[in-house]
Amino acid sequence: MSKVMTAEEAVSHIASGAVVAVNSSSGLCCPDAVLAALGERFDREGAPRDLTSIHPIAAGDFFGTKGVDHIAKPGMLSRIIGGSYPSGPTKAEPPLIWQMITGNQVKAWNVPSGIVFDMLREGAAKRPGVLTKVGLKTFVDPDLEGCAMNEAAKAESIVEHREFDGEDWLYFRALKPDVAIIRASTADERGNLTFEQEGAVLGAMEMALAARNNGGKIIAQVRRIAANGSLNAHDVRVPGILVDMIVEAPEQLQTTATLYDPAISGELVRPLDTFQTPEFNIGKVIARRVAQELRQGWAVNIGFGISANVPRILVEEGQHGAVTWMIEQGAVGGIPLLDFKFGCAANAEAFVASPHQFCYFQAGGFDASLLSFLEVGRDGSVNVSRLSATPHRTAGAGGFVDITARARKIVFSGMFNAGAKMRAEGGKLVIDIEGKIAKFVDAVDQVSFSGARALEQGQDVTYVTERCVIRLIEGRLTVTEVAPGLDLKRDVLDQAATELLVADDLREMDGALFRPEALGLRLRA
Repeated sequence: MSKVMTAEEAVSHIASGAVVAVNSSSGLCCPDAVLAALGERFDREGAPRDLTSIHPIAAGDFFGTKGVDHIAKPGMLSRIIGGSYPSGPTKAEPPLIWQMITGNQVKAWNVPSGIVFDMLREGAAKRPGVLTKVGLKTFVDPDLEGCAMNEAAKAESIVEHREFDGEDWLYFRALKPDVAIIRASTADERGNLTFEQEGAVLGAMEMALAARNNGGKIIAQVRRIAANGSLNAHDVRVPGILVDMIVEAPEQLQTTATLYDPAISGELVRPLDTFQTPEFNIGKVIARRVAQELRQGWAVNIGFGISANVPRILVEEGQHGAVTWMIEQGAVGGIPLLDFKFGCAANAEAFVASPHQFCYFQAGGFDASLLSFLEVGRDGSVNVSRLSATPHRTAGAGGFVDITARARKIVFSGMFNAGAKMRAEGGKLVIDIEGKIAKFVDAVDQVSFSGARALEQGQDVTYVTERCVIRLIEGRLTVTEVAPGLDLKRDVLDQAATELLVADDLREMDGALFRPEALGLRLRA
């Protein structure tokens, strides 16, 4: 019997009450045609109902018009476990999944992406669950929120404390999907899958194993179908023995905003001069200062936000290749891309499966991580995952908690406060209109990174803003550098909503950061 079928035929095999795992990261590897067919089936038939959906990284675009929003229908979706979620544009109506979450129409949990992959791996091996220290003293911890995103989820525990070998651990039960929906570039008629046009593999193999070993079905969406025996065996990342159904979708996008770019999939190397360098503005000032924290030869994780521009700062300064960039989706090396293409890299040196990348991150095997902040608390804790006023504008934590759990050095970056109008001029920072919303506060809205845990583990933590550089010293926020042109008390200390200490050796930030010319940056060994 042929495994090739239409999306409509494939989703007819999904029963009510099923646990459905989806391998995706925004538009990257998103099996959108299958998810759309599944939502359309519910609209026609009122089935399947009461699904549990698992998304290690968000499925769909930022606007909620693809991916998980195809199945975000009351009655169809009853539970969702996501590492991240579509974040939505600033002024638009929230994505459908966020409307369900805030309306308590679905039980929703935000579980760190790496832990979701771990839960699937344990389910595949028929082991009971995951013991981890990732998430201790953050919103993941059941002593705080236990990953619950709404009142509906609080009645059902997804994580608990367990003592093992005299130590306190977090315990997550294994996930055992009934259906895995994955995506690749090519399938042969037996279902062997290759990913030659994809920007990542994500967790396709782990997800397929979790479904197969628990009696489930695997649906693979691909751009094209090849004859048996025509694929290079070394290129096959998921073997056909794990694939039940193949759906051909020649129109599938490579990313949220890209039909196909061979540099994203490693099939072509772009010249460095084709990468646009950031325009000179306040964000670039911050990214430049972050770059000064790096050292030659480091392996550096990079996150969404201002820090995503740091690789382009190094290109501009002739320092490309001095560090090796890594992103949670799996690309190693190259230049991570921006905006709706974030999660991809051009000119990557390697593509690692996301579960392996997260194992590397969770154990702190890398040198540094460059990440953003929404809020910073008095004890150095950071919130990136929730804004109570507009929750759909945040994507949740994604891999942030996994990455920061044991990272040796973390550089958080962001604007000092919200709403200020500023400019860099003549090697100085000029504030024209002061901001109205403080980002340095006594207590953050949600603890995505624990300052207390950082103190226990001796992590090196720095916060870079346009006004100052702050370091976490003995558990206290301490200003170590201030921008030229500013008054420390008026422009920094008085604009924070919590106490900031001042270093005895306070110095001025490099004035070259505030001029448009290149810095002449040279990373130290």
